[in-house]
Amino acid sequence: MPVTLADIRAAARRIRSGIPVTPCPESIPLSDLTGAQVFCKLDNFQRTGSFKERGARNALLRLPAAQRSRGVIAASAGNHALGLAYHGQLLGIPVTVVMPDYAPLIKVATCEKLGARVLVEGVDFAAARAAADVLVEREGLAYVHGFDDPDIIAGQGTMALEILRQVPDADAIVAPIGGAGLIAGLAIAAKALKPDIQVIGVESKATASFSAALKNDGPITIPRRATLADGLAVLRVGANAFELARPLLDQVVAVSEEWIALAILRYLELEKTIVEGAAAAPLGALLAGQLPELQGKRVVLAVCGGNIDPTTLSRVIERGLVADGRLGRLTVTISDRPGGLEALSRVIAKAGASVRDIAHDRAFSGPDVSEVRAVCTVETRDAAHLKDLRRALKKAGFPVAK
Repeated sequence: MPVTLADIRAAARRIRSGIPVTPCPESIPLSDLTGAQVFCKLDNFQRTGSFKERGARNALLRLPAAQRSRGVIAASAGNHALGLAYHGQLLGIPVTVVMPDYAPLIKVATCEKLGARVLVEGVDFAAARAAADVLVEREGLAYVHGFDDPDIIAGQGTMALEILRQVPDADAIVAPIGGAGLIAGLAIAAKALKPDIQVIGVESKATASFSAALKNDGPITIPRRATLADGLAVLRVGANAFELARPLLDQVVAVSEEWIALAILRYLELEKTIVEGAAAAPLGALLAGQLPELQGKRVVLAVCGGNIDPTTLSRVIERGLVADGRLGRLTVTISDRPGGLEALSRVIAKAGASVRDIAHDRAFSGPDVSEVRAVCTVETRDAAHLKDLRRALKKAGFPVAK
């Protein structure tokens, strides 16, 4: 079904009373880091932490009165479920959500707190959707698709209306792609209002369903793979969203998990904001140098969500530090006699690094019982500093195992 600028403008009027206009400030540190003039559209500031509220409220308000009383259901990894649960509660519409088993625990718990009936079913979105379809038939619920429903797409497109009011001279909008509902809505509105603006989509390499659809000339199911960007873990892009977005997108790139982790770390350190993996993907593409044509351009990053599980965040921070060269692990053979560890520590300290953790591996250190392998986790300033430390250890007679 077509979605037009008129639909998106109507959605903006419809949801205005329940959806705040989120800020879109310029980020000086991210601009310095990437070489583009970067603005961050902070939709992680929505009440439930993501842009999904826009489409959810629009779709709920479009329901006939009789259906509002029966309620709605959706399969979702989390953010669509949160948006439906919150606005269903505000509007008095019963909401049931079916989540696949990889949904972050924080999203499951929050949905329940917002009054939704939550069912965790299936190993992927397709299995969760199948479970939801059973309840559609059994209970007369309306299924609200998280990224392929025209009302959802129109609601997500309201973000572009705000962006172009806040940054009217923007050269590009870079947004993540999962099921493609957000990128479709953004592209429809942005291209209608400013035809020369670039709209660029960023996927996780682990879940590149839009790129697979482009190669296949239509949506195709891809294998499930683990990703930090659980919000992008859609195995089959929406057919409607794909057809709407395909002719409007200037480029689609896929970013690795390491760059997503590093982008989460950069947002935390430089922008003092917590983002989930999906929201970090656009910055990850810039950091990875995958969009060199945006150097010197005014670029808006769609920071679409901040619902990352705290336990996952701690692991991601460490992965980001490793990718940044600020956390390293070295295996060094030292003397197992008194003073061996002290000598190693002196070299590390003199190089300006810090030991976070150290363990002795005696059982697998070789035939010389006077030697032991020391497995050291060290903190350094950056990748160059870590290389300098390796050279200093080698010069001091402590070769580092590869």
